Amino acid sequence: MKKFSRRTEDFICEHCGTKVTGNGYTNHCPNCLWSKHVDINPGDRAADCGGLMKPEAVELKNGEYTIIHRCTKCGHTRRNKTSTDDNFEEILNLSKSMIHRL
Repeated sequence: MKKFSRRTEDFICEHCGTKVTGNGYTNHCPNCLWSKHVDINPGDRAADCGGLMKPEAVELKNGEYTIIHRCTKCGHTRRNKTSTDDNFEEILNLSKSMIHRL
């Protein structure tokens, strides 16, 4: 079974309203970092949930940031790599909010 399907799709972020131009790897809004629970495996659009996925945490490993999203509808979590066009201030704000929770 294929674990990744590249899909080039544009969308309007349901959290902040930003018009997002997809590149085939886009899985979250580069402005607010929110995502949508539409995949079981990346790009397959096989999830029935459709809930918004809140960026809850960020990890830094080998110089690369990864966002941890949690679905606000069903609780499913997923890790997503950041992109160079992501709002880095939002990534930093997310990491700062993690520090305050410790």
